[in-house]
Amino acid sequence: MKICILGAGVVGLTTAYFLARNGHEVTIVDRNGLPAQETSFANGGQLSYSYVAPLAAPSIFPNLPKYLLNRQSPLGFRLRADPAQWRWLLNFVRACSPGTFQKHTAELATLADFSRTAMHDLMQTEALDFDFNRFGKLVIHRDRKSFKNAVALAAYQKELGAEQDVLDEEACIALEPALAGLKGQFSGGVFTPSEEAGDCRKFCEALDTVLQEKYGVTTLYHHKIGALRAEQGQVRAVSTDRGDIEADHFVMTAGLVSRELMRPLGVSLPLCALKGYSLTVAVPEGAETAAPKISVTDSQNKIVYARLGDSVRVAAMVDIGAPDAAVDPRRLETLKKQVRSTFPGLAGLERARSWAGLRPATAEGKPIIGKTPYRNLLLNVGHGALGFTLASGSARLIRDLIEDRAPPVEMAPFALGHVR
Repeated sequence: MKICILGAGVVGLTTAYFLARNGHEVTIVDRNGLPAQETSFANGGQLSYSYVAPLAAPSIFPNLPKYLLNRQSPLGFRLRADPAQWRWLLNFVRACSPGTFQKHTAELATLADFSRTAMHDLMQTEALDFDFNRFGKLVIHRDRKSFKNAVALAAYQKELGAEQDVLDEEACIALEPALAGLKGQFSGGVFTPSEEAGDCRKFCEALDTVLQEKYGVTTLYHHKIGALRAEQGQVRAVSTDRGDIEADHFVMTAGLVSRELMRPLGVSLPLCALKGYSLTVAVPEGAETAAPKISVTDSQNKIVYARLGDSVRVAAMVDIGAPDAAVDPRRLETLKKQVRSTFPGLAGLERARSWAGLRPATAEGKPIIGKTPYRNLLLNVGHGALGFTLASGSARLIRDLIEDRAPPVEMAPFALGHVR
């Protein structure tokens, strides 16, 4: 079948891959000149299959005044006179209840476990160079209450199949010596040895090459996507500034742009922009012990550190409802200050490459995967900060739907209309 993928981020490329590998004639369309130029460009780099709990958590409520009033807090709200944003925020608040949070965590954990299998399948089939590592992930907790809650969550996640070890401060430093400068400032951590990391942009670039050279995928870059032309309950073609593209099936993977593309079809996508920041810091020769080797997450400051070859990717901040992806210098300086206090030996922050991106997310933190009212148009959007982690599993589900196979994961929790 002829299949058109709208969007060339990590979700679009993995969707194209699993379809092309099964013999479909695939075309990818994107407004940028290269793949992974927006949300997938410089994200946190963690393939965090055991840490997929939604942002909408019960812990949000006690800290809500701080988040609303403190411009330096890790979670910020950019409120506007936009009814869609207020509906999203209302659904976000509703999703913070303990029962709803646990339900959504379990649903995401199932998809993440399937995605790990799909990603490993992809990697075993294709030789991709993207600074991949399996060093594991350590989540540190600075105060006792947070650590206590983490211990309880680790016990719950073990019931879902996660392999996790609870460590005191001394054991954390022994595991990751770069944390020595933080001695006496945190209570402990949870280590998950199976967690992975990699450079998402490099992954996309390598996969893009494989798609073109091995599977004959057509990549129409520098093509601005316009209207989807629909007749009698199905999409006939998508218009671009360089002509129309016809296909048997269309898959929407265009991130936030998907909202505008779907609106003329009468489909409202409940997506909100979650703006995040990252720094890519080169590790100087001879200073390897000053930089973390394993992935580290600072739970209080909501900062993640991932070792990517000879650099460290530092990612943080969530600005809900940000209007654009411009770098806010004040947010960046806050991030650098927090990095210095955690890893004082990590030099070169002033020369670090900075980036900001808009991550499209639903209020519940779950992606929208599956059918639309148009029988040949499918959705694969709204992965938030979990795009890299969930991409391969989501792509496999799309392939199964197109090929009319029974999906190995329950699809209802991710269906349009079920996710708000």
